Amino acid sequence: MSKPFDVAIERLMNQEAYFGAPWASLAETQKRGTFFLETFGCQMNEHDSEKVAGVLLQRGYRQVETPEAAALILYNTCSIREKAAQKVFSRLGEYREKQGEGKIIGVLGCLAQQEGEDIFARAPWVSLVCGSASYRKLPELLARLESGDHRVTGLDTDTDETFETEVTRRDNPFRAYLTIIEGCDKACSYCVVPHTRGPERSRASDGILREVRQLAELGYTEVQLLGQTVNSYADPSPRKMRFAELLLAAADVPGMRRVRFTTSHPSDFTADIVEAMEAQPKICDHVHLPVQSGSTKVLRAMQRTYTREEYLQKIAMIRGAARPIAITTDIIVGFPGETEGDFEETLRLLGEVQYDNLFSFKYSPRPNTPALHMGDAIPEEEKGRRLAILLEKQREIQLAQHTRFTGKTFEVLVSGKSRRENQWSGYTSSHRVVNFSSSGKELLGTYIQVRVTGATPNSLMGEQVA
Repeated sequence: MSKPFDVAIERLMNQEAYFGAPWASLAETQKRGTFFLETFGCQMNEHDSEKVAGVLLQRGYRQVETPEAAALILYNTCSIREKAAQKVFSRLGEYREKQGEGKIIGVLGCLAQQEGEDIFARAPWVSLVCGSASYRKLPELLARLESGDHRVTGLDTDTDETFETEVTRRDNPFRAYLTIIEGCDKACSYCVVPHTRGPERSRASDGILREVRQLAELGYTEVQLLGQTVNSYADPSPRKMRFAELLLAAADVPGMRRVRFTTSHPSDFTADIVEAMEAQPKICDHVHLPVQSGSTKVLRAMQRTYTREEYLQKIAMIRGAARPIAITTDIIVGFPGETEGDFEETLRLLGEVQYDNLFSFKYSPRPNTPALHMGDAIPEEEKGRRLAILLEKQREIQLAQHTRFTGKTFEVLVSGKSRRENQWSGYTSSHRVVNFSSSGKELLGTYIQVRVTGATPNSLMGEQVA
């Protein structure tokens, strides 16, 4: 199997000189035409889209910003919540007539894997249905489309080639995503991931570290290790490197200044991960640890493999670290059978943990999940009420936390420039957004010191200091 390599934005126009790779000629590019790619969902989907774009660019396609300008229209989809799936089918409906104009429409990702060939019945103008595990086969699938096939599928879920594509086009010039584990074996009763992403498959540690070194050579200073349950990583190579060891090894790569990871599963969050974060400042002081509910009864119905008390033990372990570590989470409200008392337990959990941020959702029944057939459904209006209460409580917590940072100084990776003069934005190691003032001119991608002067629930405000 050929090893993957990554393309930094500034080198896209000089790929062959840098990589020695068989890139398409100008004639091939003109022949292949253009593609538009829209991504829905999580960071893993965003990274998958980078892989897809790399494959297409290498094959001779040129990316455009609107579907109207594209010969090939692709939607990389999410099926975690019903709203996301509905949005994709709404997009497909907008292009019902485009196939007649010679356009090729494709559905990629989790919804493609979930619905499979049923998408052709629901949207006959779709020509390509491809799950994430089959992206390495995209050149073959595209060749079939280019030769005149009207319906092509790639729906494998258990292939060892999940991680490998010839080229990854990087959309962010400062932070690079790197998938280290695919799929999930946890079988939560509400979740489609085991069906759409397949069983857990970890990538060999030597390949991961080779790619981290490659990213550093390209000028990337921050890498984010990805997985549905990233800390469930199990090195398949003889080295048998533990997740905490992998974090330390990635942080040791010359030129790498920050190593992040997401998403962690509470049952596999072990003390050695905290010890690694204590020992190596380059491992970012942020843990995303989804709880989903503060009620043990609901957690059992969700098949989450831990109780409220066991989750709080993990929190205590993280909070007891020698360096402060920010903790964020996911919460589902309105799961079947969730009583008002269960919801109150979740609110009390927020008060006890004091999360630095959270992502919260109304429960959404999904195909191929045990929860789909559970009784005692919560009315949508009640779900909405509970969600609003939860968000308001978390808003108060975040404002109080952020206010306490006033006067403190943080290192910020500058990632954005405002239209307003001398206004910039970036992230701390704990993944807090900082909007700040500076008279600097070329700050994007640099690390600077920022003193906090104010706060909102969602961000810090500050000014650069020498």
